[in-house]
Amino acid sequence: MSLELKLPGLIIPPLTPFNDQQQVDYQLLEKGVNYVVDDCNAAMVIAAGVEAQEYHYLKLEERKELIKKTIEFVGNRCPVAVGISHPSYKIAIELAHYAQDLGAQAVQLLAPLRAFGGEPSHQETLDYFGAILSEIKVPMVLYLNPGPGANVSIPTTIALSKLKGIDYIKESSRDLSRVSRLIAEIELAGHAKYFTTMQMLLITLQLGGSGITLPPPAAYLANKVVQAFIKGDLKEATRLQLQFATYPNRWMGHGLTPTMKASFKLLGMSAGDPYPPHPPIGGDDLKALEAYLKTTDFPVK
Repeated sequence: MSLELKLPGLIIPPLTPFNDQQQVDYQLLEKGVNYVVDDCNAAMVIAAGVEAQEYHYLKLEERKELIKKTIEFVGNRCPVAVGISHPSYKIAIELAHYAQDLGAQAVQLLAPLRAFGGEPSHQETLDYFGAILSEIKVPMVLYLNPGPGANVSIPTTIALSKLKGIDYIKESSRDLSRVSRLIAEIELAGHAKYFTTMQMLLITLQLGGSGITLPPPAAYLANKVVQAFIKGDLKEATRLQLQFATYPNRWMGHGLTPTMKASFKLLGMSAGDPYPPHPPIGGDDLKALEAYLKTTDFPVK
């Protein structure tokens, strides 16, 4: 099953808003989904699939409800990739089947660490993905993010890209030598579409990659970079890309999710606060973030 995505483009995970009872606020979620589809021009939306979406705090049934509502709110305006990441391949398959039954067009799966600790071997990683791919019918987005997931080597990443069913790869490296080699040996070799992270966006596009995966509202700026690149305006694309040199890096000590949620509020929207006990950004750091956003291409009110 192949998908028609607007490429180069953005695969975007909407932020998950929580109310005071730490339950998902679906009214705010719908607004957040509309923002990533309409304002950020998502080529594909991720439902409960990356750490910035805070799905880890949900029980399995709550996670399924978040998936269901995200698909419902997207409403066929663009494809949806459902996050199925779990150390147990059986639960990952259960989530994949659930996603397929809901009409999701793809799934996203993080390359995991061993559940009992440590990095998996090359063959363990291939076996894990092979076991899941054999049970699903929709394309997979391979998600590579060392820390919450395994630090997958370049040879293993290339081998994974050759597995039938892995059509897209989101890779969180900020290492240009790694990024350029993966684009050459995966995307340009015709194995899978390669997506990068925000600091590497423009160079990834120039080298032949397909785009980026990142949450809102940073996705708003990323879309502007992509659109300028498509138009052939490298000067404008470079000007926009340079905004990522400072944002969100200066505030990343708080974490990506708190920075994105604080930015959302400062832009006149809301995705709630980070899930407790993690605090929202406040004080001088929040004032500095507000001041910086006014210097960017965000539509600050």
